[in-house]
Amino acid sequence: MANKTVISVNGAEPHNLYPAFVIASSSAALGDEVIMWFTPRAGPALLKWEFPKIKGVGMPDLIEMATDCKNLGVKFYLCGAASDIIGCEADELWEGVELMGSTEFVAEAQPATLSLSF
Repeated sequence: MANKTVISVNGAEPHNLYPAFVIASSSAALGDEVIMWFTPRAGPALLKWEFPKIKGVGMPDLIEMATDCKNLGVKFYLCGAASDIIGCEADELWEGVELMGSTEFVAEAQPATLSLSF
């Protein structure tokens, strides 16, 4: 049975996003099941028109990192309350992002072998 990595992303700034995507891709490359859960403060990063604007000085392209994660099977979830808080509809999020309530997230996270928060 594969290990499970759960990553909570708590902000839409590069210092929140880059480490989360590095760990997600590394865990997925090792064969782990990986879930990234974005809280309301991180929600804006999942908007189709905002994500391409996020840049880290001297860092790799975040869109490529996210695409690599997706190709490795990483699952992306946005806190269900976030869509109301940031005022977005599901079709405004990147492809493959699903809404997940906090109770469902906790249930998914409980068997994780590694849990991180950025």
